[in-house]
Amino acid sequence: MDTSHFTSPATAPAVHQVVRVAPTQWHALADGQVVGRGDSTSRPDGRIFLSIDAWHRPVFDRLAAAMAADLPDTLHTLVDADDTELRSGWERAGFVPGRREWEYLVPTDPQLTGLDSVVPPGVAILSAGQAEEEPLRALDRTIREEVEATVGWHTMPAEVLPWPVGAPLPVDPANYTVATVGGAYVGLARLATRTRQARIGLIAVRADHRRRGIGRALLSHAMTALHQAGRPSARAEVHEANAAALALLDGAGATRVGGNLELVRA
Repeated sequence: MDTSHFTSPATAPAVHQVVRVAPTQWHALADGQVVGRGDSTSRPDGRIFLSIDAWHRPVFDRLAAAMAADLPDTLHTLVDADDTELRSGWERAGFVPGRREWEYLVPTDPQLTGLDSVVPPGVAILSAGQAEEEPLRALDRTIREEVEATVGWHTMPAEVLPWPVGAPLPVDPANYTVATVGGAYVGLARLATRTRQARIGLIAVRADHRRRGIGRALLSHAMTALHQAGRPSARAEVHEANAAALALLDGAGATRVGGNLELVRA
């Protein structure tokens, strides 16, 4: 996050210029000293996200204006959903709200989640590391295509990036719990566990196998594995319009702990 509270305008340094010091980096200078920094990041789908590190509102505004002038028309940024001051800064630069995600903390103890280990008839669950890479990649691609054709990728968690058509998807079976029916891969849960706080990146089921309890079974299996590994909770981000995902987490005893807002400048 860029900054949560700007200092008093009266103490702001007089910015003499903003210099683009690298293709993705900008410096705001006052009396030859760097008083603010801006960065841009290009995601695989081509979207450009901006961030600014500045403690003074005028410095932030100068950086935002310079970066917007140097870059293509459509730009994005993420702010904490409760950080109204930072949001205002980006809105002064012409950004408008695009999407909102809620962040949840999900307990892993089955006694707290109420998740049982019952798997729907005909469904088998592969633990993390057991799935084969090629069928897993094919399932990931199918789910992405179904999302694009229905609710749209804007409803997916921000960390689940779109991927260029035709480009090989990077999948690591160690991060996936997979549901199968008759040997075919029909659902997946992707977890990041090599960080201090485990994160649920995605839970998704193929359209022709939904409403059978497969998503709940995947979540149950993944959370039980984390509990057995001594991880008391996991984080998850959900788009505010994704009613099915919100219901799944609410039913598992998840607690809303924050959120983020994506702003767009077209």
